[in-house]
Amino acid sequence: MEPEQKVRFAVIGCGHIGKRHAEMIQRHPEAELTALVDTSHEVTSKLAPFGVPVFGNAEDFYASGIPADVINIATPNGHHAAQALQALEARKHVVIEKPMALRRVDAEKVIYKALNAHRHVFAVMQNRYSPPSVWIKGLVDSGRLGRIFMVQLNCYWNRDERYYKEGSWHGTRELDGGTLFTQFSHFIDVMYWLFGDIEHIRTRLADHNHAALTEFEDSGVVTFDFVNGGMGCLNFSTSVWDRNLESSMTVVAEHGSVKIGGQYMEKVEYCHVKDYTLPELAPTNPGNDYGAYKGSAQNHHYVIDNVVDVLKGRATITTNALEGLKVVDIIERVYAATDSNNGFKQ
Repeated sequence: MEPEQKVRFAVIGCGHIGKRHAEMIQRHPEAELTALVDTSHEVTSKLAPFGVPVFGNAEDFYASGIPADVINIATPNGHHAAQALQALEARKHVVIEKPMALRRVDAEKVIYKALNAHRHVFAVMQNRYSPPSVWIKGLVDSGRLGRIFMVQLNCYWNRDERYYKEGSWHGTRELDGGTLFTQFSHFIDVMYWLFGDIEHIRTRLADHNHAALTEFEDSGVVTFDFVNGGMGCLNFSTSVWDRNLESSMTVVAEHGSVKIGGQYMEKVEYCHVKDYTLPELAPTNPGNDYGAYKGSAQNHHYVIDNVVDVLKGRATITTNALEGLKVVDIIERVYAATDSNNGFKQ
């Protein structure tokens, strides 16, 4: 791609996150938004302010011949893999919102197609850009912590009838997939990014107060070992009353202990490491606002920056397709390891 040429984007799925993608694209000096796609007339009727052609389905967009180098997919989870394959068939680069797919086998199909089409696949895991995440990644990679003994990941959020509205894809097994896919995959990604793969997984799931709202669990306790050494646990729930409680990660290691926390891991809550002083970190962007809720940090502009830089030959992909696949694989194995005696049918 020529240095002066703008990277052209189209966005498929224009709900809250899709519109955020579109806004970040239009703000980028080296990017151009060329089209928006959504199957909901209620959504498409509100997209005129973007000033680009709007389509009711992807087929009509591709048939239109409107140019796009990159397709950003921000549709319900269950559509991600199929729409990525469609975009790759049209020889477009692809940006896929989390999760990359709801099954490992589907993520593998996307990767295989991308390799054959010679196109990039970017997995959106924007929490990697938060200052505490960048800081703890550098600390772990430096070896200052020594051997990792224990990692505890806690994800306690509120998701109730204000979120799981009747007729929404949220809460369905086919399109949502489960609590770990929709709510907490960002934090599983950060854990994998820091410490690598897991094994010897044991899972207990429960549905405390979402039986009338979702087709899957609302809470779980997961224990495991890291392949690279150390043990870990993941405790999660969307049954917290009224508002989010925390998303946190505590690391106990040979030469110190650290904890990043807050509602979406936006701050360092504890740092005591041998011969080390915590530097001053930049403030974290606020969480995405979903009315009564806060979600992951608003770092999508970094995702668009990375896409532009990669296509112009200035950088490598921050979260590549193999890493996106690995998050899907870990979640799939966590669900598969559900204790058959815990009374909950996954």
